[in-house]
Amino acid sequence: MSQTLQMYHQVGAEQFSQLVGQLSPYFTSIAARFVELRPGYAEVCFAKRREVLNHLGTVHAIALCNAAELAAGTMTDVSIPAGHRWIPRGMSVEYLAKATGDVRTVADGSAIDWTALGDHKVPVTAYVGDLPVFRAEISMYVSQSAG
Repeated sequence: MSQTLQMYHQVGAEQFSQLVGQLSPYFTSIAARFVELRPGYAEVCFAKRREVLNHLGTVHAIALCNAAELAAGTMTDVSIPAGHRWIPRGMSVEYLAKATGDVRTVADGSAIDWTALGDHKVPVTAYVGDLPVFRAEISMYVSQSAG
């Protein structure tokens, strides 16, 4: 079990969410909370609040990208084998509808062979209620750890 997943199980979703913000302060801008984290799957939520809104009063596109990278990155981290590392190499996004409420973001890497080295396309979808409002594909490069 990865150290990240072990920490998630030991401290619980709420405290884990806060710890991620301490390790990667940029993610605190959306105040995301983990709902579920396991190999091949991550779900994070964040509230529609003033700090994440655009000039139209809807959730800003970059807040959606931030949640997508958080979900995909942590999911990748708990999915890759020991002795491997990862880094995001790119992201393509589609804005499907205005995000007018609280956001639930799902990274589903269950169909990915995480033992293979190289680029993996991680699909991420963000929802307001049951409505998909955002879709991303994040390219994660997996390699052997140095040393």
